[in-house]
Amino acid sequence: MALITDSVLFQVVRGSLGDQFTIYERNGQIIIAKKRGPSNNKPTTKQLEARYKMKVAAAYAKVILQDPDLKAYYQSKTGPGQNAWNMAIKDAYHSPEVQDIRFEDTTVIVTANDEFRVAEVDVLVIDAAGSILERGKATLGRNGVDWYYKAASLPPSATVKIVLVDLPGNETVREIKVE
Repeated sequence: MALITDSVLFQVVRGSLGDQFTIYERNGQIIIAKKRGPSNNKPTTKQLEARYKMKVAAAYAKVILQDPDLKAYYQSKTGPGQNAWNMAIKDAYHSPEVQDIRFEDTTVIVTANDEFRVAEVDVLVIDAAGSILERGKATLGRNGVDWYYKAASLPPSATVKIVLVDLPGNETVREIKVE
């Protein structure tokens, strides 16, 4: 790959030159690179998984960017050479993270992080036998990171299951025993 800095010819030429080179512009720079062809190798399992994930992410981006508010939100997250489509794809690729779960009396506090936005946090309180004692949605705190759920009770042998969901619908599940 080569960057072209000062050439009148390359200011107007774009595309492929035979089967040798491809000339294109990216972020205001003219780039000339060796032309790639299709691979003869059979795709690996990881490559097939990545292709499927990209197909799902592209389908999400296509639908979600029809909403003007969400399109504006993703556009606000862009950097140089990026657009709302890129950001929607990136969001669909990454699941939210649970950074911390703590208890204050019967309040469950979940510290969650996503590069874009955590849409909701569901909390389930499960007894030792595996029955759901209660279920509800946590509310976002003022700091924009902590989610609060006020449980009726947290028995000592119970398990608290946290389900984070981001805008594309990616889920992250964490369980913690109440001690």
